[in-house]
Amino acid sequence: MQTLIRPSAKIRQNYNEISALCKETKSPVFLTKNGEGDLVVMDIEAYNERERTLALREKLVEIEEKRLAGRPDFNLLISRSLRMNNEPVLSLQGYKRGIPCL
Repeated sequence: MQTLIRPSAKIRQNYNEISALCKETKSPVFLTKNGEGDLVVMDIEAYNERERTLALREKLVEIEEKRLAGRPDFNLLISRSLRMNNEPVLSLQGYKRGIPCL
């Protein structure tokens, strides 16, 4: 992912250009004010995808913590948790070095 930096005046002067840049690159655009970082803007679809990815990672960390703690219902937990959110169910057959495989 490339870092895109623009002055904040650019969004006031040409919103459509910044919007198109966000949509085309799927990358956040960092806006500066007086040479300092001020805001980050990004395409709504890219934002939603990022949020889904973060939520999945949080679930995986929670599941891994339970697995490491020896929780007996580990397999059931992972399956139910991911199915509730229409996420792909991880293959526990391919589980290697503590990393679940899709």
